[in-house]
Amino acid sequence: MSEPRVRRAEIAIEQAHVDTVYTRLAELRAQAEAMRTKGYEIGHGAGREAIFEQASMLFERDMMVYHANQTLQTLDAEYEGLVFGRLDHLDNEHIYVGRLGIRDAEFDNLVTDWRAPAAAAFYQATAEEPMDVVRRRVIRCSGQNVLDVDDDVLIADAVPENMQIVGEGALMAALGRSRGEKMRDIVATIQKEQDEVIRAPWRGVTEITGGPGTGKTAVALHRAAYLLYRHRRQLGGAGVLVIGPSGVFTSYISRVLPSMGETNVELRALGEVLDGLEATRQDPAPLAAIKGSLRMRKILLRALRDTPEDAPEDMKIVYRGEVLRLNARELDKVRRKVHTAGGPPNRSRIRAAELLLDALAAKAEQHAKDDGRQIDKAELITELGERIEFHRFLVVWWPVLYPAQILRWLGTEKRLASAAKGLLNRNEISMLAADFADRSRGWTIADVALLDELRVLIGPPPKRRKGRQSIEVNPERGGAPTRPEHYDEYSHVVVDESQDLSPMQWRMVGRRGKYASWTVVGDPVQSSWPDPAEAAMARDQAFGLKTTRRRFTLRTNYRNSAEIFDLAAKVVAGHAEADELPRAVRQTGITPEVRPVEASGLEAATQAAVKEMMGVVEGTVGVITAMDRVPEVEGWLAELSDERLKVVGSLDSKGLEYDAVVLVEPNDLITESSTGRRVLYVALTRATQQLTVLASNPDWIPAA
Repeated sequence: MSEPRVRRAEIAIEQAHVDTVYTRLAELRAQAEAMRTKGYEIGHGAGREAIFEQASMLFERDMMVYHANQTLQTLDAEYEGLVFGRLDHLDNEHIYVGRLGIRDAEFDNLVTDWRAPAAAAFYQATAEEPMDVVRRRVIRCSGQNVLDVDDDVLIADAVPENMQIVGEGALMAALGRSRGEKMRDIVATIQKEQDEVIRAPWRGVTEITGGPGTGKTAVALHRAAYLLYRHRRQLGGAGVLVIGPSGVFTSYISRVLPSMGETNVELRALGEVLDGLEATRQDPAPLAAIKGSLRMRKILLRALRDTPEDAPEDMKIVYRGEVLRLNARELDKVRRKVHTAGGPPNRSRIRAAELLLDALAAKAEQHAKDDGRQIDKAELITELGERIEFHRFLVVWWPVLYPAQILRWLGTEKRLASAAKGLLNRNEISMLAADFADRSRGWTIADVALLDELRVLIGPPPKRRKGRQSIEVNPERGGAPTRPEHYDEYSHVVVDESQDLSPMQWRMVGRRGKYASWTVVGDPVQSSWPDPAEAAMARDQAFGLKTTRRRFTLRTNYRNSAEIFDLAAKVVAGHAEADELPRAVRQTGITPEVRPVEASGLEAATQAAVKEMMGVVEGTVGVITAMDRVPEVEGWLAELSDERLKVVGSLDSKGLEYDAVVLVEPNDLITESSTGRRVLYVALTRATQQLTVLASNPDWIPAA
């Protein structure tokens, strides 16, 4: 039989099984919908039954609706084919591998979840260690339709006469496919080195390092899905937090985990970690370096202990015809005593009141001594402590503090200079004060960590108690958990692009993961943080007392063609050792194009290059430029509106990938960052197929 006929016959075989799976999927969905309907009916018409019995019925309803919604979310999560693999074993048994496990009405297995132990051989088996697998088949589907199959033979001398073998390798085919706006899962093409990371033990800290295109992010997300599947009881209730570098990035990865049936995962960009705030603006590199340093914690601590701007400078109160007065110096002494005692200021007002009353009593005792009299100190404190004028003074002199308020105080250069004495130089103080004084464009991503630090240092403002803070389930919202503000009990935390986190950001992230296990993803060569030693210290503190640490290094670049990566490696060669760079395994024969342009002609050159790329590739086209130039370049391309076209700044491009990239003015990327060529290296490695660089200055390419 000819190859095309064999392939068609094998596709038909797999299509028959896929049809059976989807028929069963429809049955399971109908059952879940029926359960949800029944759940909503429970509790209606309860009449005047006993309160306890009615509450029991409502609880039963809520749980039934919750579980039904969870089931429906799981069944609806699949896309681009529920079934993607098949394993044929030596004992003639075969299993199908897919995004979720499905059994038929007799409980026979139709699909094995890719995270189950029985599916591990799909990723781990090799010709050297076949794990009793004769044939491994990748099934490529679109929706419910089987498009193609591709086989690997792992035990050649055990292939039965009636077993047909087709295909030339699923991985390379997948790598050549065009990209969409969202990141795809890689469950069908996970490689052995990646699978070892995904299935590593859940406790402690798992670090994943590797260069561009090695699949670090995809592996970390699949690891989260695997851990939730294998350790649902330990991890599922508290939830998983995934932190990425930017909102652009979290949007890009947003469909990966839901596509594998995992919805109890929260995605946040660094600018969104603090509840109630969403910052997207990046600071210039010198300013970001100041805000991210651990020096800022000392500055913030000094600032919140300073006298509030509107606090009265003296206190006068009449006691039995005598005026008792505390001047600015005496009030400042009382304030220092309160802060020396420790504790958040927003929880220290009672202590402040006590010390103020002590100071007033001491003043009254001194006056009495001068006049040869005696006073009852306890009586004085009781009477003054009940006076309305005393409490009016107290709330102004010791006000409730808010994080944003304290950062705005530091917009006054004199106040900042006092708080930063011995920590910042004059130029740094001027730069930081000017930034805090101007909030017209909102907070920056680096500010979020400072606001979170202040939140903890000053303590929560007084508020009415709302009862026990617990995770509640709202059945009307499909079972989505609602968590208290500033939730810090996540069971697992994933941090991507970790090499860029500042020490202050590590402190912020560490608060959310104090009870969690960790998966930390990064590449030192791509770092944009200028002091890696300080960041490493803060990172280790964030991990706490967790002693189990394991480290994996991914060395194969699946994203870039070898031609594209060779150019990127040349740019970063002086800033990285050879063994720190991955190996690109795919060749396209298309060399990146470097186009010299005049600065005055950059707009026209960008438009021309983008139009050309849009016509060449079927997928996405990314235009990468310096952060402060993004609005300008977006304006150049406004008339080329197309959902496939994206303009991003250099820092926001981290973790993203496009079929084609037009890189505008590489020297701008070098000069805008304190780590220079590392940022350019990141931008050059975003393209999977084609790359064009527009440069008015050739200095960005190192001399041979």
